[in-house]
Amino acid sequence: MIKLIALDIDDTLLTSQRHILPTTKQAVQDALAQGIKVVLCTGRPLAGAKPFLDELGLAGDEQYVITYNGAVTETVSGQVMAKHLLDNAAYREITTYGQAHHLPTNVLDAHSNIYTANRDVDWWIVEQAAESEAGLFIRQPDELPADFAIAKGAFVGPESLLDECEAAVKAAFRDRFYVVRAGRNFIELMDPIVNKGQALSDLAEQLNLTAENVMAVGDEGNDLPMFDFAGVAVSMGNGTAEAKAHADYVTAANDDDGLAQAIRKFAL
Repeated sequence: MIKLIALDIDDTLLTSQRHILPTTKQAVQDALAQGIKVVLCTGRPLAGAKPFLDELGLAGDEQYVITYNGAVTETVSGQVMAKHLLDNAAYREITTYGQAHHLPTNVLDAHSNIYTANRDVDWWIVEQAAESEAGLFIRQPDELPADFAIAKGAFVGPESLLDECEAAVKAAFRDRFYVVRAGRNFIELMDPIVNKGQALSDLAEQLNLTAENVMAVGDEGNDLPMFDFAGVAVSMGNGTAEAKAHADYVTAANDDDGLAQAIRKFAL
């Protein structure tokens, strides 16, 4: 029996126009009415997830959200349950690599703020800050405290640019960080123990649930760890080929009522 539904936000919960379909909202409400937990699992900080939590009626300390791709797990009201941050040395290494390889680079702290050392701020960084409802600061590493820690770093830009550099980035960092293509325009780096699947597993354990009680729905590479954990793994029809290959089931696309269909098929 499904008792927890883990949902990615972008291109899963949201349509391509970045809205929640009425049918999706109703399916979530029906799940909540049956006592099923609905947990948004996202690369965004809490501030970037909050508008959608509010729209779905998820509130309080009995509902949960996994943010920063698993670096922080918290209640919807903001009570932190677990967090795994990268230290100042890691922050500097990521920033230095981005500058040396001419990759737009930013990092997020644990307070929904984005920092970049790029004086000419790339459009994708501005877009990321807007989507996450995050503060955006232009700072060189020496302008920040020695104990400045981050939830994640990101190399961003056009899909073609990240296609070209992805293999090199993974080769440079994968022995020390969790490196994932979190979207076509984002390569993200986090603490090596961080991913959506680990955070979801830890949360399920705290709620006395097993993997068989968990359904996970997503569309991208950063969703694969929660696919590997969940008893039921669903890829959106608009998901990547990798996501579809890892899933137990492929539903319709995000614009075609795919999420509501999956919730009703497996949880209701």
